[in-house]
Amino acid sequence: MLTKTSVIKTITSLPDNFSIDELVDKMILLEKIERGIQDADKGKVISETELEKRMEEW
Repeated sequence: MLTKTSVIKTITSLPDNFSIDELVDKMILLEKIERGIQDADKGKVISETELEKRMEEW
């Protein structure tokens, strides 16, 4: 979940002129990163070997 602080930090990192699409893209990326960190903290990860095995099946 995003926090107000992280949203404000993201907005202040953007240039003075930006599109709503750029803002949405950054917010989506930030949310995905946060979710990934939370999953890693909870141990919801797979090994590199398992990843390679799954990719071979594609």
